[in-house]
Amino acid sequence: MDRELDQINVIPLVDVMLVLLVIVLTTATFITTGQIPVDLAKAKEAGDRRDVPLVITLTAEGKLYLNDRPVPEDGLRIVLNSHPRESQVVVRADRVTMLERFVQVVDEVRGLGFQQVSLEVVRS
Repeated sequence: MDRELDQINVIPLVDVMLVLLVIVLTTATFITTGQIPVDLAKAKEAGDRRDVPLVITLTAEGKLYLNDRPVPEDGLRIVLNSHPRESQVVVRADRVTMLERFVQVVDEVRGLGFQQVSLEVVRS
């Protein structure tokens, strides 16, 4: 019963690789879409960003997030004070957000000295 192994069984290797591929593809979709669901506005011309800006998310309920972390009420000024003023700031606002709340957020960010403030939209 002593037989020499003259070939490698690759079926278990293929099974493991397929499972890893499914895991990577599943987690990649969660990473790219972000944690906070926001229905962005649409625009015909939308710029492509190459660097990593500060992302302020304003939900339909009026809650604020900075880089997917919740910001307490009236705490945006405190949270942004630790960041350099040259940083780019992108505001992701839900399309049903009240214009007044959006303007308050942008006005507060601009009042802190951030000059590069833009709105993230979806290309239509």
